[in-house]
Amino acid sequence: MSNIQLIIEERPADIGNFLVGRLLPFREKRMVGPFAFIDHMGPTKLSDHENLDIGPHPHIGLSTLTYLFEGALMHKDSLGSEIEITPGQVNWMTAGKGIVHSERTPEHLRHSEKSLHGLQIWVALPKHLEQGEPSFHHVEADDIPHWEEQGLKFRLIAGEAFGKKSPVPVYSPLYLLEIKSDRAQNISIGNQLFGESGMYILEGNVSSGGHLFGPKQLLVAKDAQLCAFEMGENTTVYIFGGEPFEEERHIFWNFVASSKELIEAAKQRWIDQAFDKVPGETGFVPLPKPRI
Repeated sequence: MSNIQLIIEERPADIGNFLVGRLLPFREKRMVGPFAFIDHMGPTKLSDHENLDIGPHPHIGLSTLTYLFEGALMHKDSLGSEIEITPGQVNWMTAGKGIVHSERTPEHLRHSEKSLHGLQIWVALPKHLEQGEPSFHHVEADDIPHWEEQGLKFRLIAGEAFGKKSPVPVYSPLYLLEIKSDRAQNISIGNQLFGESGMYILEGNVSSGGHLFGPKQLLVAKDAQLCAFEMGENTTVYIFGGEPFEEERHIFWNFVASSKELIEAAKQRWIDQAFDKVPGETGFVPLPKPRI
């Protein structure tokens, strides 16, 4: 019997001047554990006159996690953080009661051909931290726990698993794990997982319950403790999840909250431009109009 509860296919979504593949939220599954949003960026090639430019925009009630496979992004936020993220590093920005940031192609790449490929992830905050102070952490690639076991390569990007702990400062029990295989083999890691669990296939293929799954598919498990599957050769997957919250989370645009009132207040603050500004930035992304 298959342990797969739901199969989610990537759907195209426009985030300004860039097309991404959206995985979460999904109409039948809004969240997996505390994970509320996952976008697959690229892979794409940008010419010498094409650049990613996502101007200042706000967040509340979540932490953002940026993880690149290729390329580079310049992060600037209203705390004064300004840092370039490159493959294998983690940008972890916690919005709390409110933060504003921009994401752009770094200046040194803006007039040359470049590539961009990675994941953008939102992790909802526990209710008692939703209105906390914002913060920003950058973790170098070499500081992410990584190891090899039975021909598999692991990286614990965030959270805890396999007796290891990522330095990314998460606020609830969760895990985000990268697994790479060079050859086909069976894997059983359910004893390392807890809560709700999902698996995103970046490349290669995975077999489970007599079915074959491929890139750009997200598989949601019925029971994280029964997580067993076969990875094909040259396959990369991302397994993520954790303990779900008792309260429902509402999402509007870039806002995540346990109450609609918090979201309405954030919308008005953005309309009034009452959030803190990003140093060196002048424009901003306007609040989207409600869908009719």
